[in-house]
Amino acid sequence: FLERCKGATFSIKNLETKPAKKSPAPPFTTSTLQQEASRKLGLGAQQTMRTAQTLYEAGHITYMRTDGVAMDGSAIARARDVVMERYGKDYVPEKPRFYSTKAKNAQEAHEAIRPTDFAKTAGALGLSDMEARLYDLVWKRAIASQMASAQLERTTVDLLADDGSAELRATGTVVVFPGFLTLYAEGTDDLDEEDGARLPKLLAGERPQVQEVTKEQHFTQPPPRYSEASLV
Repeated sequence: FLERCKGATFSIKNLETKPAKKSPAPPFTTSTLQQEASRKLGLGAQQTMRTAQTLYEAGHITYMRTDGVAMDGSAIARARDVVMERYGKDYVPEKPRFYSTKAKNAQEAHEAIRPTDFAKTAGALGLSDMEARLYDLVWKRAIASQMASAQLERTTVDLLADDGSAELRATGTVVVFPGFLTLYAEGTDDLDEEDGARLPKLLAGERPQVQEVTKEQHFTQPPPRYSEASLV
């Protein structure tokens, strides 16, 4: 079968698409900051909090021990201004986004973790490498929380060989409008992304070129061991 696929010419026999929308995550709380810093920067929870403490004491971010996901109204307005300046009006949602925590018994005495001045990026603050990377993560997450949703198409495509010897199916997601994904995509500890693989924009009747054919065998696997991020 693999050999037939390698030498075959395929055309798109059937294409099914369903529109979908993906909204940005809220700004960081203490736990979500620790999770993302572990996934994206490889930092342990203690290391993350020490670095965040330094940024807080220098006045660059708001208080880093918080369960709250809300931002001050003036901060929301400034974040929307930055989105307009950098990305244009299509990336600014019609109304500001307001977030509230779903966790029971959450102590929401403080705002979410955000930059104190959205106009200042990490490169303008003279930070150490680790501080700059963590600040950049906080900045991107807070800005993305006030950006437009991503417009997607969940796609199933059937490909048929011209000689009828093979039929293949692919499922995944086509990004129609990236929205907040232009700036920031939330990490995950799951083995399979919710949206599946990213696919290019496809049309029925197109003839995609075969570049590589590989065989993979899949077994049902138990959940992976906890990483520090997933344990948090």
